[in-house]
Amino acid sequence: MSSVDRATLEARLKAEGLEVSSWSNLAGERFEERTNDFDTVVVAVEGSITYGLSGYSVGYMLTPGERLDLPAHIPHDVVVGPKGVTCLEARLSAGTLGTKARGRGYRW
Repeated sequence: MSSVDRATLEARLKAEGLEVSSWSNLAGERFEERTNDFDTVVVAVEGSITYGLSGYSVGYMLTPGERLDLPAHIPHDVVVGPKGVTCLEARLSAGTLGTKARGRGYRW
């Protein structure tokens, strides 16, 4: 999916009771492996971003409309795609999302 309606994505997240913020990064930016002390829901609005998940032997590439539910304490690195990225994000208390990361497409 090349474009999505940001307002629709925000409404979907808010309907789940999530408080949403937005952030953007420049093309090609890389962030070293780290962990968070909170659960995170990330949805790409524009561009792309790849989360490499240690211990999963997999990465999740998010393009517009795709979502990653990332529980706390999962080591991950991040690479921003060639056109940069804008994402919506909600932070939750650790343990809210369980213990397994999961990616979902636009129809979540």
